[in-house]
Amino acid sequence: MRVSVLVENSGSEDRKDLSPEFGLSLHIENNGQNILFDTGTSGVFADNAVKMGIGLGAVDVAVLSHHHFDHGGGLARFLEVNDQAKVYLRACRDRGHTFKAFGFLKRFIGIDDALLERHADRFVMIDEPVEITPDVVLLTDLSGRHPLPKGNDHLWVKRDGQLIHDPFEHELEMVIRQPNGLVVFTGCSHSGILNMVDAAITRFPDLPVKAVFGGFHLIGNPLFKSMAGTRSEVETIGREMLDRSITTVFSGHCTGEKAFGVLKSVMGETLQPFQTGSTAEV
Repeated sequence: MRVSVLVENSGSEDRKDLSPEFGLSLHIENNGQNILFDTGTSGVFADNAVKMGIGLGAVDVAVLSHHHFDHGGGLARFLEVNDQAKVYLRACRDRGHTFKAFGFLKRFIGIDDALLERHADRFVMIDEPVEITPDVVLLTDLSGRHPLPKGNDHLWVKRDGQLIHDPFEHELEMVIRQPNGLVVFTGCSHSGILNMVDAAITRFPDLPVKAVFGGFHLIGNPLFKSMAGTRSEVETIGREMLDRSITTVFSGHCTGEKAFGVLKSVMGETLQPFQTGSTAEV
């Protein structure tokens, strides 16, 4: 399997021709199939794909990890360059996804519902686990015994006309099953990275987790690049990840630089960063 980062917050010294942005989009080549996981904030992921020699028109299936703009903002561009792939995302009863902070800062952070309606034939809404292609499974039961990331505290949705803390019932994870292990893709891990890894282990108890790709939403306020939670809490996440004997964890985007550094101090070489233009073979 080859995973290519089409866009992420940071750029690479090796690929200065590519444009980073706050968002995430991954292209996965697995057993002759091409999968797109998230679309970043804009069409930048598609521009970068051209420069990386990746043809998005050949994508067989696309997956949206959750209903936030930094993962689904490029959906319109994807539908322009690919006229056949279905896009899987979790059904969502909530609307008005909102970021609130400081008592006065408030902005919409959802995706374009009108786009979903105009192209309803391209989208597949799920509310239970489904195998979308052989050995590629989307999981929706992501709750568990581990706490949710404190970075969620600023995130709200509108339900029955009122804003409530986002319960992230619109989040899913993708698990690709290989003969020697699982590869887990989590997007932002709003449901908690440990809960999401455990969901994959529960689904496939006879296989180890080879790799994890995703942001862990341990950033506090993106404007100040702060860390959500205490150092001790983030260190505990790192130790728990090591306890699951995962071979490699690739993380970036909403993990945040400070939290990544803390995790790295615990996880060592098990934890690796990803950047716009980077690739990994797993």
